[in-house]
Amino acid sequence: MDFIQRNRSVFIILIVSLLLVLWIASGMLFREPPQLPPRAAATPMTVAVVHSQAESIARQLILQGELVPDQRVSIRAETAGQIEALPVARGSFVAAGTVIARIAENDRPARIRQAEAAVKGREGDFQAAQRLSDSGFQGQLQVQLAEANLEAARAALETARLDLARTRIRAPIDGVVNLQPVSLGSYVGVGDTVAEIVENHPLRAVVQVPQHQIQHLQHGARAWVRPASGDQDAQPHEGSIRYLSAVADTATRTFRVEIALPNPERKLPSGVSAQVEIPLQQVLAHRISPALVVLGERGELGIKAVDEQDLVVFLSIQPVRADVHGLWVAGLPERIRLISIGHGFVNPGERVLVVNQAQGQ
Repeated sequence: MDFIQRNRSVFIILIVSLLLVLWIASGMLFREPPQLPPRAAATPMTVAVVHSQAESIARQLILQGELVPDQRVSIRAETAGQIEALPVARGSFVAAGTVIARIAENDRPARIRQAEAAVKGREGDFQAAQRLSDSGFQGQLQVQLAEANLEAARAALETARLDLARTRIRAPIDGVVNLQPVSLGSYVGVGDTVAEIVENHPLRAVVQVPQHQIQHLQHGARAWVRPASGDQDAQPHEGSIRYLSAVADTATRTFRVEIALPNPERKLPSGVSAQVEIPLQQVLAHRISPALVVLGERGELGIKAVDEQDLVVFLSIQPVRADVHGLWVAGLPERIRLISIGHGFVNPGERVLVVNQAQGQ
């Protein structure tokens, strides 16, 4: 009886426990899950844009070359002798015809007087032969011989005078005495160099133009030359194309082109390197800051802009030319909203908040 009484108590406890478990489980099964609050939409990135309008500019061919003198003349002695005077110092500017060196005359004046006397004597012989020319054939021969001797005497006189004149060595062109390898007392022979004169007005800028660009150039077309110097902001000098080679260099397949550059005050030196800009055809281009140029997915150059729906777009560019104010690029629509601040934090296709920025800021 006690056994049954104890089992009944255990049974009741089990029944109550089972009912309690079922009650708890029923609440978990049929209770609605808690509702999470909706996620807040991401705030679009704010970017600043500038409204850029394309302008018509000239596409330019930019080349590296050198400045060379218009003329470079080596002056040589035409008679032998000792240098007795150098009236012009090296580095001085001289006009054509200026005496730049004198060779000692020595006995040249005496030889001229001797030649003059010989001419007078031959003239007398010739006149006497003419008076006797009527005596027949023999007389005619005497006249011809006397005339030949007279011409020879005159030629000798001219030679002597020319030799004396050659002791005065003159500048054949305007220019600067660049070299003077002789000194007072030096002996020079015929053909020895006495001086070199360089004329830097005009200068010639010499460049090599690639074969696929030569058809765009014309004789007389304008070009801009910027000599190498420490001042990168210096204004380029205007020149014009003076020479276009008709034959390409077989090694480089380039054409020699020369640009005449006026240099009346001769302040620009020759022999230095220079950058030459030759305008080609007109194109529509935008001027942008080089800092705004980015790379596309395929490695192409481009910029980021905003379309009419305020979505970021990537636009490929074609650099045209650069100056101190920025980079000119083509290949863009005529009007764009260029992202000027924040372009590094947004991607194409992303919606942004747009703030207009004044040009030049």
